Amino acid sequence: MEPTKQHGDARGLLIHSAGQLERDALAGILRSAANARAELGPGAGIEVVIQGPGVTLLASDSPSVGAISSTAQLDVRILACGNSLRSAGLAAQDLIPGVDTVPAAIAHLAQRQWGGWAYVRL
Repeated sequence: MEPTKQHGDARGLLIHSAGQLERDALAGILRSAANARAELGPGAGIEVVIQGPGVTLLASDSPSVGAISSTAQLDVRILACGNSLRSAGLAAQDLIPGVDTVPAAIAHLAQRQWGGWAYVRL
């Protein structure tokens, strides 16, 4: 799936986390995404992009499985950086079902912003 085609040309919201990420911080990011969904409505694209060592919290053995699955059910895309996954020794098949990947988070963020998406770093 080509990530930039998920919500067509509609504008959306990018929520970006880079670097170390604790479980509580991820929970806060996912709550922010849920709050954004409630306010922006079902037509807005919302993506949570995880880059850096925090991608380990997206693995299928993560204690964050329930929170991630709940957020994904709200039509919030959760994306892991492919480069960060490789650095962490993980592959796409190691992730919680429903978590997608992008080859390079930095390029995905740039493409979305060029397309008019809003950017928030949490």
